[in-house]
Amino acid sequence: MKSVVIIPALNPDEKLIELVEELKQTDIRVVIINDGSEEKYDNVFKILKYKFRSQICTHTKNMGKGVALKTGIRYASLKYPDCNGYITADADGQHSVADILKVSDALEKNPDSLVLGTRNFNETNIPFKSRWGNRITSFVFHLSTSQRCPDTQTGLRGIPQKLTETCLSIPGNRYEYEMNMLLEMARNQIPFVYVPIETIYLEDNQSSHFHAVKDSLCIYLNILKFSLSSLASALIDLSLFTVFINYLFGAGSVGILAATVMARVMSGCVNYMINKHWVFQSKSNNTSEALQYLTLFCSQMMLSWVLVTSLSNLSVHLTVIKVLVDSTLFLISYQIQKNFIFHKLNFPSLIDRIKPL
Repeated sequence: MKSVVIIPALNPDEKLIELVEELKQTDIRVVIINDGSEEKYDNVFKILKYKFRSQICTHTKNMGKGVALKTGIRYASLKYPDCNGYITADADGQHSVADILKVSDALEKNPDSLVLGTRNFNETNIPFKSRWGNRITSFVFHLSTSQRCPDTQTGLRGIPQKLTETCLSIPGNRYEYEMNMLLEMARNQIPFVYVPIETIYLEDNQSSHFHAVKDSLCIYLNILKFSLSSLASALIDLSLFTVFINYLFGAGSVGILAATVMARVMSGCVNYMINKHWVFQSKSNNTSEALQYLTLFCSQMMLSWVLVTSLSNLSVHLTVIKVLVDSTLFLISYQIQKNFIFHKLNFPSLIDRIKPL
């Protein structure tokens, strides 16, 4: 069976009806999530259900796009267990049927990849906030994952059926869920396939329910968590290091080693607990993570000592040298923790409030 199109909808208008009417002329199944729309929009969903035979899931209140997508994926996986995957599309007319079919075909040819419908943000009709919003998130995503993604905010995606449980475990209730999905797929080394699609903005994208400030903060929050955690532990480490070499151990080779070890042990304990429980939210209770982190911790500490000692003859204050050395090691440490130590996220299952139409 081909892919199932999943469309989250909040207070939709006739554009959703037109989209579904066209989709019904193909062999693609359609699942629509009424994410707590107002009662005056009930007629739209009744048309979709009774005239076009669409499957409707209804949240009793607005729960956010992330929750709606997970509701749709869960429902489609149970209703159509033989489908090859899910196509997520928006309800506001930004995705044409032709592009939805292109993504579906690409998913069929690439069953192990995440397919992304990619817009051309160099076109002149792109709203300013959309153009620069995507450029910023793409830049931050590249810094975080070392992987380029030209359209991180696309809602038109092809998700393989084999990634159902992964998608259901990814955190995020609103628009941050889509960014978290990209981060999780990149972390799991799932290939990305990019399919060029038409760039459609109706009425300068006024129908979008995206709140620029609040939702952007949610999107960037998970990327910035690691930086905040590392900054906090770095400040502890640097402060203790400076105190130890100036007032306790001295600035010789042995003194630098002692100061490095003592400061890093104290800051490392703080960093491990923050990263495990807040940044990567790992629920693993085994000792492998701790041992792997300890190995990285010791290696990073020794490298810091060797490099700072090697550069101590320069006419630069030791604290400044340590800042430069540890900043470089920070970038390496992040990639190792993200891709190897806290590689798999185990989030608690999400329980949606769903009622029949």
